[in-house]
Amino acid sequence: MAHFTTRLLRPVLAAAMLAAVSAPALAIKPFTADYQASYMGMQGQGQMTLVADGANRWKYSLAVTSPLANLRQTTVFEEANGQWRPVSGKDTSQVLTKKQNKNATYDWSKGVATWTGDVKPERAGPIKLQPGDMDALLINLAIVRDVQAGKSTQYRMVEDGRVKNLDYTIAGKEAITVGGQSKQATKVVSTQGDKQTIAWIVDGMPVPARILQRDKGQDAIDLRVQDVR
Repeated sequence: MAHFTTRLLRPVLAAAMLAAVSAPALAIKPFTADYQASYMGMQGQGQMTLVADGANRWKYSLAVTSPLANLRQTTVFEEANGQWRPVSGKDTSQVLTKKQNKNATYDWSKGVATWTGDVKPERAGPIKLQPGDMDALLINLAIVRDVQAGKSTQYRMVEDGRVKNLDYTIAGKEAITVGGQSKQATKVVSTQGDKQTIAWIVDGMPVPARILQRDKGQDAIDLRVQDVR
């Protein structure tokens, strides 16, 4: 779900967490969201889930399946001092015959992040963490929360042995179809070089109603929500 190759969703679905104050703990609730997915022009299915994973911890997952690829990302995060922060991450993918498996550890007691698995030595870390840092996947929740609350949509992403500053710009309102009904959505856009992520946020919905990632002007992945429960 490269900035986008086997990563599922790097910027809004992908990015790094809170420069702003987090929503209250009670605002986080388990959910399952089903998506219609398009990966490199091939149709498939996507699903996002959020489940409790212990005291103040949550497991957030995104999976996309299509004839070309099977992609899955999972982030375990915790609430700490009014912020959401990643604890661990797992990224597995199979695109045609190419497989990759990466694991991330965010050790807040030591203040560093490290990576293992199919990573280059120079991308294994450690990377020094700062308050508010988060991984690529957690931005899916943060951008929804922050747009709905009218807060800052600028983030610092710590991912794959690198740090990137991401800025999401509000690009107005658009109508979008959700479950056969027309909804008003806030459109946000993030551009990094020749890669772009666009997300549509509907009030009251815990995940983006649509996520489009583009690479060199071409649609790479397009997720459109079908049902949230």
